[in-house]
Amino acid sequence: MSIVEKFTNEQKIAYFSMEIGLRDDIPTFSGGLGVLAGDTIKSAADLNLPLVAVTLISRRGYFRQVIDEKGHQTEKPVEWEPSALMTVEPDKVSIEIEGRTVYLQAWIYIVESLRGGSVPVIFLDTDLPENSPEDRELTHYLYGGDKRYRIKQEAILGIGGVRMLRRLGVEIKKYHMNEGHAAFLTLELLHKYKKRIEDVWDESHIWDIDSVKELCVFTTHTPVEAGHDRFPYDLYKTVLNDYFPQTILRKLAGDKDINMTLLGLNLSNYVNGVAKMHGEVSQGMFPGYKINSITNGVHSFTWTSEGFKKIYDKYLPGWANEPELFVRVGAIPDEEIWEAHLKAKRMLIDYVNSISDAGMDYETLTIGFARRATAYKRAALLFSDMERLKKIGTGKIQIIYAGKAHPRDEDGKRLIEQIFSLKKALKGKIRLVFIENYNMEIALKLVSGVDVWLNTPLRPLEASGTSGMKAAHNGVLNFSVLDGWWIEGHIEGYTGWSIGPAPSLIQTENNINKIDADDLYAKLENKIIPTYYNDRKTWIRMMQNAIGKNANYFNTHRMMLRYVTEAYIR
Repeated sequence: MSIVEKFTNEQKIAYFSMEIGLRDDIPTFSGGLGVLAGDTIKSAADLNLPLVAVTLISRRGYFRQVIDEKGHQTEKPVEWEPSALMTVEPDKVSIEIEGRTVYLQAWIYIVESLRGGSVPVIFLDTDLPENSPEDRELTHYLYGGDKRYRIKQEAILGIGGVRMLRRLGVEIKKYHMNEGHAAFLTLELLHKYKKRIEDVWDESHIWDIDSVKELCVFTTHTPVEAGHDRFPYDLYKTVLNDYFPQTILRKLAGDKDINMTLLGLNLSNYVNGVAKMHGEVSQGMFPGYKINSITNGVHSFTWTSEGFKKIYDKYLPGWANEPELFVRVGAIPDEEIWEAHLKAKRMLIDYVNSISDAGMDYETLTIGFARRATAYKRAALLFSDMERLKKIGTGKIQIIYAGKAHPRDEDGKRLIEQIFSLKKALKGKIRLVFIENYNMEIALKLVSGVDVWLNTPLRPLEASGTSGMKAAHNGVLNFSVLDGWWIEGHIEGYTGWSIGPAPSLIQTENNINKIDADDLYAKLENKIIPTYYNDRKTWIRMMQNAIGKNANYFNTHRMMLRYVTEAYIR
């Protein structure tokens, strides 16, 4: 009996994502988008939602980050064996790529909830003996290669994914595209939903666009232009030949080139951004489309430290499945909240000291920053005025950084090198460490073990951000630019602190880097450091507020229930 067969008894939501982060030993993710997808699936299992996920196997992972003593990043493949963790399905499907038949098989991983629900995740794989050596590598590297490699991968995900669901006998109610990478699935659906030639006045109208739109949900995740995949039509012709007529495709995906976001927008009845502000920004990027917003969340149980799990179990039983219970955080005694935090902080500091010569201690105010290393995240904003930082922070703060730069992002790599050089410049004043090969295990240590979670993106380029939500689940206070989710979660001096002005107050002629840096230094010196060292009661009260106001709302249980009511059952 097929492992998927037990999931064919009812219609499913098919959740397509190029990357899915479930656990570190299944390295099929690069960062926030994939971890969000994993959290989405875990909440679907907890809530017993009829969902099936589709992604690529990424046999060599994204990459393993290696950093030398000067901060130079190099990338190594991640070797892992799917058969140790998954079951392979005997059924195969195929698609035509560059005139060759490329066969796909499916590895199945079942996400099991402690509540009894389960969600199958289908990992598509081309590494089969019947494929050419070139085609066998198409599902090896996540976001690897050039545009030709990427369009092939996206064809495998979208077209091959729909075909695999059919072959496995899974009946689909809605197709949810998590970003534009999977948008070719809409073309595969159009092939199925054709009108009869005799029912239309010319052949171009045989494509039943309305029926396909009714089936599709599209989530856009980034206001950064580079995050929207585009492919030249001559490349499409070379790779997919006459799979779908270009005359129609140009109307759906753009006349100049194939814009995968535009293709998703034009063939989905429900479209959303991932925070209220991001929905508004996306509406401006794509005028004429109705773009809703469902703010992201995180899987509460996954992203809570053991110490906090213990006190939540004691005082808020059922919290993992009903995160709204966090509103009752006032029932937890201050000393138990503080002790749970200290337990996580000691674990983090011990880990940092075991892998570096940082010599960090438990008492010093610890600031954490972990992001993809790319320019708009402004990882070095904290170091804009080194003399001022030394004056404010010497002996009072210690700083932990982590994050990967995309292999082709030279600016991002230079940022990591800059952090390493600053480490030397601050020696003897402020302890600074950069942790290599950021992953889920390190992320949990960081978001639960630091005292303050720092986020400094250039507005409005942070679509949502989820690491700060994870921090809030552990009572860690956010200190962030007002962008993404923090616009919704921020209450100044209550759930954390803002950096710089609100987006509506920014003038184009302003030197926003200097404005933000000045505000960052002022609040660090006059509010954050004095409160941490001199007013423990207020600090703990803010920790409670972060849990009761932020963790209470910014979780994937709430997010998924909104998808169900607003996108899936409409």
